[in-house]
Amino acid sequence: MTHYKKNILITGGSGFIGSNLIHYLIKNKSYKIFNIDKLSYASNSNSLEYLKNNKRYFFSKFSICNKNKLKNVYENFKPNIIINLAAESHVDNSIKSPSNFIQSNIVGTFNLLEVSRNYFIKNLIKDFKFYHISSDEVYGDYYGKKNKALESSRYNPSSPYAATKAAADHLVRAWMRTYNLPILISHSTNNFGPYQNSEKLIPKTITNALNYNKIPIYGNGKQKRDWIYVDEHVNAISKVLNKGEIGESYNIAGGNQITNLNLVKMILSILDKLKPIKSNSSSLIKNSYLELLSFVDDRPGHDLRYCINANKIINKLKWKPKNKFKNDLKKTIKWYIQNKNLFN
Repeated sequence: MTHYKKNILITGGSGFIGSNLIHYLIKNKSYKIFNIDKLSYASNSNSLEYLKNNKRYFFSKFSICNKNKLKNVYENFKPNIIINLAAESHVDNSIKSPSNFIQSNIVGTFNLLEVSRNYFIKNLIKDFKFYHISSDEVYGDYYGKKNKALESSRYNPSSPYAATKAAADHLVRAWMRTYNLPILISHSTNNFGPYQNSEKLIPKTITNALNYNKIPIYGNGKQKRDWIYVDEHVNAISKVLNKGEIGESYNIAGGNQITNLNLVKMILSILDKLKPIKSNSSSLIKNSYLELLSFVDDRPGHDLRYCINANKIINKLKWKPKNKFKNDLKKTIKWYIQNKNLFN
C-alpha cells in the first residue's frame, strides 16, 4: 500500500488560485489532495480536467456552508492539512450582494473551523494544520501613508468583501487561542495569470480589448495595487505551509505597485504589438486598443492604495518574488489571446 505523508484538503480548489495551487502540489507524489468546491461562476474546473483519473486527486462539489458534507469528507479522507481558499472575492459583487459574502466567507469559515476542531480533538492528528488564505484588503486603504501594512497592523476593511475576510481571519485566530487549533494565515496582494475569471481587472481588460469593447476605468484610475503572478503566490503558499510557524501570519507581496490606469495602458500597449488592430475591424477603434479606454463613476468606498510589507516571509522563510512582472503580464496576455474562445 502506498503511504502518503500528507492528505491535503483544499477548499475552493477549482477557483483561480486554488486550481493553480493544486497544479503545484500534485507534483509531490507524497501528497493526496481532496478538492471541495461548489463550482460557482468563477470556478476554473477546466484546468483540473487532466487530474480526473489521478489516484491522488479527489473532488466533491458542494459549499463549505454544508457542515454535514464537510464532516463526511473529514471522516473518509482523514486530512492532516486544511487549506481554505473558498471565498467570494469580487469587491463589486460584494457591494451589490453582501449576503453571499457573509455566508461563504464568514459562515463557511466558521463551519470549517468547527469541523476541523472536532476532528483534530477526536483524532489527535500529528502535524495537523489549518491554513487560511486571506487578502491584503483587510488592512484597508494605505493612501498617503509612508509605511506599509505589517502582519500586526490594525485591520481597517472598507468593502463588504474585505470586512468578511477580516471577520474570517479573526475567527481563525480565535479558534487557535481558545481551542488550540494549529493555524496559519497569509495575506496576498492582487493575483493574475491564465484562467482568471474575466470579471477581474487584468482579464477584463484583455478580453474587452480583444472583443473591441469599452474598457471601464473607475474614477481617475489612480488607485494603486500591488500585483503577484499566481505561480509566485502558490510557491509562497507552499513555503508557508511547510516552513511557517504555527499561529503566525505572513504577508505575500509581488513588489509590483502600479496604478490601475497605468496597468491598463501597459496591457493595451502590449496588445497593440502582439495582436495589431485590423483596419475597419471596429467602429470603436482605428489605430490602438488605447482608444477603448472609458472613465466611469468610481465605485463606493474605493480604496486608493493597498501596500503590505513582506519582510517577514522574505527574512524568516527565505521566500521572495522573482520580480518578472512585465514578462508574466505578457505571458498572461498571450494565453488570453490563444484562449479567447473560453471567454466569449
